[in-house]
Amino acid sequence: MKALLSIKPEFVSKIFTGEKIFEYRKAVFKRPMVKTVVIYSTMPVGKIVGEFEIEEIIELPPQDLWYKTSERSGISKEFFDRYFIEKNTAFAIKIKNFIRYEHPVDPYLTYSNFKAPQSFKYID
Repeated sequence: MKALLSIKPEFVSKIFTGEKIFEYRKAVFKRPMVKTVVIYSTMPVGKIVGEFEIEEIIELPPQDLWYKTSERSGISKEFFDRYFIEKNTAFAIKIKNFIRYEHPVDPYLTYSNFKAPQSFKYID
């Protein structure tokens, strides 16, 4: 099974370049059920642009997670702190074997009633 994640275009670009190899989340899907993540680049792109395998999911208190992953986070400490404010647990999905689609998919044309997930949704 795969999970579809909504990711902002600025972070998708950093995944493309390899600057960002950790995708941070406040909650994650069930593992080992999900092995692959499909990336939906949010508006103004609005397309499914690639996918990656999950190398690991790290679950730690936010400050410990930042210490362990910040070098390849692709985000600022300030952004990280704002995202995880008042959270006791934070997750980092480590990206492995990223594939950028040669032809991004417009889900609004391809799938009837497509709605971008707020965080993630399971797909086949």
